Amino acid sequence: MYAPERQQQILHLAQERGRVEVPALAEEFRVTQETIRRDLSALDRAGLLHRVHGGALPVGALHLEPGLAERDSTAAAEKERIAKAALALLPSEGSVILDAGTTVSRLAALLPVDSALTVVTNALPVAARLADHPALSLHLIGGRLRHRTHASVDAWALRDLADVHADVAVVATNGFSRQDGLSTPDLTEAAVKRAMLGSARRVVLVADSSKFGTRHFARFGTLDQVDVLVTDTGLTDEQAAEIEDRGPEVVRA
Repeated sequence: MYAPERQQQILHLAQERGRVEVPALAEEFRVTQETIRRDLSALDRAGLLHRVHGGALPVGALHLEPGLAERDSTAAAEKERIAKAALALLPSEGSVILDAGTTVSRLAALLPVDSALTVVTNALPVAARLADHPALSLHLIGGRLRHRTHASVDAWALRDLADVHADVAVVATNGFSRQDGLSTPDLTEAAVKRAMLGSARRVVLVADSSKFGTRHFARFGTLDQVDVLVTDTGLTDEQAAEIEDRGPEVVRA
């Protein structure tokens, strides 16, 4: 079978199944996995498939952004462990940026009441959790509120972050991979997250393993901009090594 014929069949299978995996395709077409990877890359460049870790998705398979309630109920146990592990990476004193997101909100809930940190956040849920911490200096970033995530975005938020030089930024993401970096569905939130990456001396990325290998509409950074990725044990040794090859330390909680 010639490559164009095989690629046409791969495209048909992706549309039929919703996702195709490299090992299964290699076995099905009796070729090497490297040949399948080249096929998928060619289809991705042509705009016919979206390459993801280990396989590909049809172009129509859009990642819809979940609301707060839906996200909070997804991978709840994993997010709790990730939040506890990320808490251990915060300084005992100094300044911290906390992004919007359910895992970051869980981390905020774990901060001791007597914490003396300076915290900067664009997330109303995070600010609400920390408002009764008397020793903590809390700075809420202004801007337009995105109702879906309760996060401040747009020009005001970016102006506020431009004046910040924090010790640590804890940033969330909807998708991450070696090839596609860090991504989220919304361009305005991506802009704020990108600013956060540049406003801290050290960046901690929090993301459960289900987000590995997924790509969303708006890219806001690369893995080499991250110092530590905190995730769960669903991330395999091979996947962790692939990420660490790009620079960040991987902590699996």
